[in-house]
Amino acid sequence: MATLAARAETLRPTGLTPLLTTEQLQALYGVSNWTVNQWVQRGCPVEPTPFRGRRFDLERVQAWIAAEHAAAAA
Repeated sequence: MATLAARAETLRPTGLTPLLTTEQLQALYGVSNWTVNQWVQRGCPVEPTPFRGRRFDLERVQAWIAAEHAAAAA
């Protein structure tokens, strides 16, 4: 299985970014499935898929988390 960095490099010429599975997002942030579910309920962006499951655009998730932290600090 290719790493996220390798997938990103492969997709770079197309202007696309790889989408993460719930498990990959959990591993990246060191959080549980429960936490990711809570994030989604609070508005974390989820990419639609034609199959069961969810995918996450890392850049959009990072922006959402930054906005959540900024709102919590205010």
